[in-house]
Amino acid sequence: MDTYKIPVITIDGPSASGKGTVAQLVAKKLGFHYLDSGSLYRLVALKTMQTHTDIHNTEQLAEIARNLDVVFKNEDIYLDGSIVTDAIRAEQCGSLASQLAAHPQVREALTERQRAFCQPPGLVTDGRDMGSVIFPEAILKIFLTASAEVRAQRRYKQLIEKGIDANIADLLQDIQKRDERDSNRSIAPLRQDADAKLLDTTSLTISQAQDAVLSWYNEIHAINPRLNMK
Repeated sequence: MDTYKIPVITIDGPSASGKGTVAQLVAKKLGFHYLDSGSLYRLVALKTMQTHTDIHNTEQLAEIARNLDVVFKNEDIYLDGSIVTDAIRAEQCGSLASQLAAHPQVREALTERQRAFCQPPGLVTDGRDMGSVIFPEAILKIFLTASAEVRAQRRYKQLIEKGIDANIADLLQDIQKRDERDSNRSIAPLRQDADAKLLDTTSLTISQAQDAVLSWYNEIHAINPRLNMK
C-alpha cells in the first residue's frame, strides 16, 4: 500500500445499485477524479448502433472501442463532437453494453483507456471489474449492491424524472437478466472480491452510502496519510 502513491477507490456492483451516484459524491468530497467505466461500454454500444455494426464481429467492435472520439466535460459526455449524455442512458444502450462487455477484445481495448484516468490527487471509479481487474491495487475496494426490486424502482424513478417512459416489471426483468449475464460471463465476471467491502444499500439513503465509503477511506488514510499525495 505504501508504494501505491495515487489513491484509487473502486466501487463495483450490479446495474442500478447506485454505485455511480455514490462514486461521484465521494470523488467530489475528496477532490478526486471520477471515472464512470460503464459509460465507456455504453459509448461503444451507441457507436455500434449508429454504425449498424454486427454485434458478433469482435474485431470491428474492438476497433470501435479503441478509436472512440470521446470527451468528458463537466456533467456532459461527447461522442464525435455531439452530446450523448442522455442517449447512452437509454435501456437499449445499457442492455447492448452489457452484451458487448462479454467480448474479451472489447474489454482489452478499453482497459488502458480506463487506467489512464488514474491521475493525482486520486481517483474514484465505478463499474463491474474496477477492483478485480482494472485497479487490483486500489487502496479501497467496495462491492455496492441492493435488492433487484429496489434497483428496478430506482431506475424507474430516474427514467421518469428524465421524461422517459418505463415499466417497472420490464426493468426488473432486464436487471435480473443483466445480473445473470454479468455474473456468469467468462471474462471479468461481476463478483465481490475477497478484499472488497460489501455495502448493501437496499435500506440506505445515498447520503448514508456516501458516508460509509468516506468512513472506510478515512480509516485507511489515518493509517497511511501519504496516500493523499497532491
